[in-house]
Parts: sequence; structure tokens; C-alpha cells
Amino acid sequence: MRVHYIYCHPLAESYHHAVLQAALATLRGAGHEVDLLDLYAEKFDPVLSADGRRNYHDTSLNQAGLETYVARLRAAEALVVQFPTWCFGFPAMLKGYFDRLYVPGVAFDISDSAKVRPMLTSMRRIVGITTYGRPWWTALYVGDPPRKMVMRYLPRLTGGRTKVSFHALYHMNVASEVKRRAFIEHVKEQLGRI
Repeated sequence: MRVHYIYCHPLAESYHHAVLQAALATLRGAGHEVDLLDLYAEKFDPVLSADGRRNYHDTSLNQAGLETYVARLRAAEALVVQFPTWCFGFPAMLKGYFDRLYVPGVAFDISDSAKVRPMLTSMRRIVGITTYGRPWWTALYVGDPPRKMVMRYLPRLTGGRTKVSFHALYHMNVASEVKRRAFIEHVKEQLGRI
């Protein structure tokens, strides 16, 4: 399966990087073709410019400068999104990726405004992997936006037939080494099932 792995963390020495390395080894070991998009390493520009917003609905212009990213997304049969949860949301870099890539003509067709049509219909799996600095109940209290984006919004753009899973390590700031290792093993086990 062609897996588009979107990774969003600025530090190579981070716990997230360790999770990434284990995840990539698992996916490749299972024979999947993995296209890693490391947003920070590739210096992705997350800013939706004035022209980008002005041309948002014009499918002949809204992909200008993003053609390579669009092709990578369209080629995917599975999407893995790995990120830290900051301020109970996506990091700005990842939010900017979605703002710029999930546009008319790429993720959905709005030529008939009464019926939005999903366009990422080759996607069969979506996996979210994240960490939270706070306990699970605080994320629940604020509505857990990252979970909702992965579990509810992204599948709608695939036609709703995609299998979706979300894996989170809560209260990471005080998580023991044992708990951190266990989460990496959990991620490996889950990705091994794709």
C-alpha cells in the first residue's frame, strides 16, 4: 500500500522522532511504500497568502506552487499524520498544510455547492498519532479538536469508507520511560495491521 506519512515536529532529538523511526521501520518492514513528508525538514510554507486565499476557489490557480505536494497526496492509499498536540490543536505548521492542500479540486469538488463531493477516494486508511502534554480528561473538556479532525473531518474527504484510527499518549510531560516505550510498541502494533 502507498502510505503518505505526514510528520510534524521540529526537533530531531524529540520523542516524536523516536516514534517516527519505529513507525517507518514497521511500515517498510510490512512491505508498504512510504512517502515521508517531514513538514519541517522540507521547509513547507504553511502560510496561506493573500493570493492563495483569493484563488482558493479557482481550481486552475489554487494549486500553484503545491503541485508536488498535491501529487503525493493523490497517490496515497493510506495517510498517517503524526504530530504533537499543542494548545489542544494541530501545530501551526500542520494546520497550514491542511489549509493550503485541502482545497477545491484536490480534497473536494464544490462545483455543485449543494453537494460537496470528496476527491481523496483512493484513501483506504487514515491513522493519527499524537501526544498531549495534559491528561485525557483535559482534552475531552475542550472538545479534543485533533481527534475530531482525524476521526471525523479527514474521512469525509475520502468518501467516508476509509478505516480510521487515532492513537494518543496523554500527559506525556510526566510519562515514565516505561509508558513512553509502551506507546511506541502500541504504534508499531497498530501500523503493523495496515
